[in-house]
Amino acid sequence: MIARRLAELVCGRVRVGHFMDTHRRTRRWLNRSRLAAALVGSLAMSLLAAGCNFPNFLTSGASPPAVPPASATAFVPEQATPTPEVVRVWLDPALPLSLQPGVAGVQALAGRRVEPASQVDASDLRAEVRGEIEVSRWVYALAAPFASVEEGLAMEQLQAKWSGDQPDGGPVFVRTEDLAPLQALLGPPSEAVVVVPGEQLVDQAWTARPALALLAFEAIEPRWRVLPVDGQSPLDPAFDPATYPLALSLGVSGQPEVAGALAQALAQAWPASNRDPSRLTRLVMTGVTALTRATAWRMAGKGITYPARDIGDWLRTADITHISNEVAFADDCPSPNPGSDTLRFCSAPENIGLLEDIGTDLVELTGNHILDWGPAAFLNTLGMYRERGWNYFAGGQDLAEALRPVRLEHNGNRLAFIGCNAPGPGYAQAKDNAPGAAPCYDERLLQVVADLRAEGYLPVFTYQWGEADRSSPLPLQEEAFRRAIDAGAVIVSGSQAHQPQGFEFYNGGFIHYGPGNLFFDQMDRMENREMFVDRHVFYDGRHISTELLTGLIEDYARPRPMTAEERLDFLQRMFAASGW
Repeated sequence: MIARRLAELVCGRVRVGHFMDTHRRTRRWLNRSRLAAALVGSLAMSLLAAGCNFPNFLTSGASPPAVPPASATAFVPEQATPTPEVVRVWLDPALPLSLQPGVAGVQALAGRRVEPASQVDASDLRAEVRGEIEVSRWVYALAAPFASVEEGLAMEQLQAKWSGDQPDGGPVFVRTEDLAPLQALLGPPSEAVVVVPGEQLVDQAWTARPALALLAFEAIEPRWRVLPVDGQSPLDPAFDPATYPLALSLGVSGQPEVAGALAQALAQAWPASNRDPSRLTRLVMTGVTALTRATAWRMAGKGITYPARDIGDWLRTADITHISNEVAFADDCPSPNPGSDTLRFCSAPENIGLLEDIGTDLVELTGNHILDWGPAAFLNTLGMYRERGWNYFAGGQDLAEALRPVRLEHNGNRLAFIGCNAPGPGYAQAKDNAPGAAPCYDERLLQVVADLRAEGYLPVFTYQWGEADRSSPLPLQEEAFRRAIDAGAVIVSGSQAHQPQGFEFYNGGFIHYGPGNLFFDQMDRMENREMFVDRHVFYDGRHISTELLTGLIEDYARPRPMTAEERLDFLQRMFAASGW
């Protein structure tokens, strides 16, 4: 029928107006089909050549002959391409610099072309801080140089320092790239705020102590001590970005019909936060544990978990909890005697319940006393660790096992642990066919460290060094600990210290020469009662921070958190012993 009406139109047997009025479907067909246009052209030429004598298929209703492909010279009408509607997007200059290219990369939204808006009033959409549709939440940290005694601020105090209402306490350093977002959080800065290039931030803050700094979470590194704000630190296990005052909401505002599309596009370009808890690992490193003598006596009288009563959560909340247990468990261990002056130690097998209670994951075996009760007790102790799924290192059933590192992976962070015993006694050190601790004189140790680093692990090296009643390291101790850093270790820790020792940042690594006792009965000197628990934080394959938890041993067995006054005095002495 369509072909007949077209033929009538060509030969003048129907008026054009009538054809257009009554055959809108035909008109649409012509407009949309290049094949139709070719057919019309071919049909018109044929009819005109035949004197407008209709062929049989137009009068009889038979099928028309096949239409040959349109020639290269056939007329094909151009398809009209509608110009897409434009949506103008304003980019908030307070957005973190690392996120701004993600906004600029959005070219189209819901069929509309995206163009930048130079003024917020001329925009249809806004990518901005505190947008109506949240896309990301950026976390900032308050920090001080590691050798500082500041302990955190209320948000009101931090705001006063920023604005100049509380001018004392030293400058507040800020990286150039963090200034605009922090202004969105805190308002215009005062002269107390010092803006410096990121690579200069930590060095300038150390020089200017006392000083504070505000920096994005991804810029945290070990030479900072991260401080809580309103009681919250982004390093805390229970950190809540929704209630943390230095978390900046980033998102989209504007026309509802396209705001959601922009939010979806930015969710692909932006991370949900610069702090991803699935990439965090917390490792707790401790000092001497010896569940014997007066400590074991208190455990027998007050309960096996009594020593952890006040600090247990420091250990349980870690992802990896390290214990340097210096004493083997033995079935024939005599009842503990708090007045004994013997230095031959053992512990009752049930006392391992304390290590279970605190969430032990990793046992160090560098201690001087691990073979005091003989090889059989030590080998039985290794079996108890294996039964509980605990890893152990720096000691074993023979020299090969003692030198073998433990490799652990958590949240993408690859850690490796290796260590050694320097002072002996010789009977406590492993041999080719005898159990014990790894000796430090074996040259293979540092090569293992280098190989681990080359494999992508972050090596943690522990030393059982010679004991000294001093807070600063011995000269040979300092030399040996530094060699482990030079070989590739990121952290070196001294497990021998009954008296805590100081710290050092050396060649990109962190050294703690001795945390002190954890569970041991030395109460005769205040220096033996003071202790550290080091909480090392790793993020995205880097060591980023060490938190110093400080305690004081009570009742021959039980550490408790220090008071504020005790902690201040302790940290000042330890930093002074570190040359800071």
